[in-house]
Amino acid sequence: ASPPTAKKAKAEEGSKLWGGRFTGDTDPLMEEFNASIQVDKRMFKQDIVGSKAYAKAICKAGLITNEELDELLKGLDQVLVEWQEGKFVIQAGDEDIHTANERRLKELVGSVAGKLHTGRSRNDQVATDMRLWLRDEIDDLVHIIKAFVSTCVTRATAEIDVLMPGYTHLQRAQPIRWSHWLLSHAFALVRDVDRLLSLRERVNISPLGSGALAGNPFDVDRAFLAAELGFARASDNSLDATSGRDFVAEFLFASTLLTVHLSKWAEDLCNYTSKEFGFVLLSDAYSTGSSLMPQKKNPDSLELIRGKAGTTFGSCAGFLMTLKGLPSTYNKDLQEDKAAMFQVADTLRKLVPIATGVVATLTINAERMRAALSVDMLATDVAYYLVRKQVPFREAHGVSGSCVARAEEKRCRLDELTLADFQAIHPKFESDVVKIWDFERSVDQYNVQGGTGKKSVE
Repeated sequence: ASPPTAKKAKAEEGSKLWGGRFTGDTDPLMEEFNASIQVDKRMFKQDIVGSKAYAKAICKAGLITNEELDELLKGLDQVLVEWQEGKFVIQAGDEDIHTANERRLKELVGSVAGKLHTGRSRNDQVATDMRLWLRDEIDDLVHIIKAFVSTCVTRATAEIDVLMPGYTHLQRAQPIRWSHWLLSHAFALVRDVDRLLSLRERVNISPLGSGALAGNPFDVDRAFLAAELGFARASDNSLDATSGRDFVAEFLFASTLLTVHLSKWAEDLCNYTSKEFGFVLLSDAYSTGSSLMPQKKNPDSLELIRGKAGTTFGSCAGFLMTLKGLPSTYNKDLQEDKAAMFQVADTLRKLVPIATGVVATLTINAERMRAALSVDMLATDVAYYLVRKQVPFREAHGVSGSCVARAEEKRCRLDELTLADFQAIHPKFESDVVKIWDFERSVDQYNVQGGTGKKSVE
């Protein structure tokens, strides 16, 4: 090679962790296309924490001296401070967070920085960074979701006596407690918390020390590394550890299901806030207006929550398609994992607190809810009345339907039928049939575990 070419190759080697093999220039567009620093720079802390642990491990293995370890740790601490204070300067050759941190470390401590990567690959390094980041993120998200659940419980306790229609197929079905509706969504999010905590156990496994794919040749103590980073244990297979992204896919799915749950909650409230229902009034803090129609108060917070379920699902489906086409071990396609993981986590960090704010500040119209209860919703109770008089349920169900038909013929409400009307349909009807038309009594018959009766809800 000519001297200028050799000089350029040397410069390339100095700025890239993989530069020694190459002598030609990289297309500038390829440089930009290949770089992930603008995405993965948010893992600066995890990358430095992992590097500090690895420095201790290679010192323990006799690959560096105690003095060199001290230099590396001090240098890494300085790099961390620069990130935290917003003073870290990303340079053109900083392909990713690993390259950027190692480049800056070398500027601070000199050639000893070149020993830090001994036996380590960016493959096990990035997998470690991601697991550390997601482990912390799950802890934060669980706290945020629990706040939503707690807010629902607080309202359910305070408003337990409020009755409303329960719906199936968007048709009035049976009377229920407003509290029962609130808690139905809270319980869905409790399951979401359970899923995230279960996932955390699988995230909390250390891939560090797996190298590029075959493992570490320097007898690095992987159990020590795992303990140093707070992992439960080290991974069992280096090929799987460096390429496995099940934990990302699981996080995307768990997040998608969470947003689907909140989408259903938001859809209900969109209906309940409409003038057609009038059950709920949103706080101005979570509503917007129309640029044309001044009378409008739009539930944009709820509609955006509903919409985000679609984009979250898209991230999940897209990443699964990325994984579907991959052969074994690490492939650069996996660079897409972080963008999906970060985007979804960021969405949840906004979406769930907004949902919590909506629940905490909305105003219910208990009178409107009560007024929406109609006697025809007690048709099933007519059947239950007969069942309690030893009439088989299938027969009782048919009799109840006949009562509804009779009321329609007379163009009256079900409770306006006379005792003679009822007894003409079935002889088991007696004067106590009038007790059926009590909504509180109807609701409180469902006092089995999980029912809408007051004792059950409490």
